[in-house]
Amino acid sequence: MLRLFRRRRPRKVLVVGLDCAPPAALFRSSQEDPLGLKDQLPNLSRLIDDGIYGPLSSSIPCITVPAWSSMLASKDPGVLGFYGFRNRADYSYDRMTIASGAAVREPRVWDVLSDAGKDSIIVGVPQTYPITPLKGCLISSFLTPSIDRQYTFPNSLRHDIDRVLDGRVYDVDVPQFRTEDKDHLLQQIHDMTEKRFTVIKHLLQREPWDFFMFVEIGLDRIHHGMWKYWDSDHPKHEPGNPYVRAIPDYYRYLDRELGNILGMLDDDTVVLVVSDHGAKGMTGGFAINEWLKREGLLVLREEPRYEGLVPFEKVEVDWERTTAWGSGGYYARVFLNVEGREPRGKVPPRDYEKVRDEVKGMIEALPDHRGEPMGSVVFKPDDIYREVRNIAPDLMVYLGNLRWRSIGSFGVPGIYTFENDTGPDDANHDQKGVFVLWDPRRNYGGRYEEDLQLMDVAPTVLDLMRVGAPPGLQGKIVAR
Repeated sequence: MLRLFRRRRPRKVLVVGLDCAPPAALFRSSQEDPLGLKDQLPNLSRLIDDGIYGPLSSSIPCITVPAWSSMLASKDPGVLGFYGFRNRADYSYDRMTIASGAAVREPRVWDVLSDAGKDSIIVGVPQTYPITPLKGCLISSFLTPSIDRQYTFPNSLRHDIDRVLDGRVYDVDVPQFRTEDKDHLLQQIHDMTEKRFTVIKHLLQREPWDFFMFVEIGLDRIHHGMWKYWDSDHPKHEPGNPYVRAIPDYYRYLDRELGNILGMLDDDTVVLVVSDHGAKGMTGGFAINEWLKREGLLVLREEPRYEGLVPFEKVEVDWERTTAWGSGGYYARVFLNVEGREPRGKVPPRDYEKVRDEVKGMIEALPDHRGEPMGSVVFKPDDIYREVRNIAPDLMVYLGNLRWRSIGSFGVPGIYTFENDTGPDDANHDQKGVFVLWDPRRNYGGRYEEDLQLMDVAPTVLDLMRVGAPPGLQGKIVAR
């Protein structure tokens, strides 16, 4: 009975968030997989070999917003009510909103812990700006417009950061990761990450905490900026290029810093390593609106004069004759122009499902640039979410199952492109991220779990800390 009491006592929890980390990098890979780094990462390897680990299925869509909030609220994007960074504000054709922290209406882990009297330290978790109070302290994320505004809680924490960094400026992100100046990109990423770990280690030692979570965005930035140099299967890979070790070197740096942090923890602290999604090489871009125009589903009042790329917002759409339009990004969002819903809707409500199914089928049948099946995956929000709040896309599209990016602009020669409309970008997101749970008091023997979902993280953390979960969580507890 005494043994049972000890096992079930509240634990402290540290969550290490590695934005964009794919299973192929951290977990032991076959010889055919060139990405496997596990044997080069001794600290992560120890957590994996003694803990529970496996691929973590992300949200749909598998992008930073909504993925991190879905993880920490244990609610799917439909319940959260946002489907990316930018979302339709209403059924007009041009009003959009940014999904800042104010868009998150469901309690996240630290909100529940604050109500339970537990102290949390949160660093760099997306959608934490604008700042809201908690029991503990917080440093906001890359969506912060400027650190000239309040980016910490309490506000006085910013002055402590200034002192710790000895006059250096804290970075919530790199200014521009889509650049051809790779030396500058690497310098920015390493400087940002070094400063973040300096602050994290200071907070670990100086502030009281029961729950500590940080997210390192640098991994996402180096993947997008430099994936082709590392991945020998990438269509733009150049053998022997000067940056072939840039990504592995960064992983090794992260692993060394993780080792430093592990040395600062006591035996009551359980460690989770998680990512919001994975990464994979990007073949190219597909011009979704140009394709819709060619199929007669999107009609322009006049052909734009193509002097480079023309954003969708800059063309004149003949809405009375338009059935559907789309948006760009790592996945494509397709909207139907519904009579009585949109201001100049064309699709009669009685035909909505019929038209939606027709467009879905057309996308799923798309060939790639070689004429072979592209393998696109199309989701209906009402099929995959518990509830659909606010204004979701009518169709959510993984072009080439995330091998292709959606290009919303016009002016692309043809409908396939191998240049990104928002700047150089080598990687798209992948549906599978990573999950590792390590308990210094319990050796799980490297237990591999396949059925892990991003929403499992919040209930697992609350169970470890013996805090009652609010009703309606959609994830499960991974380890008891």
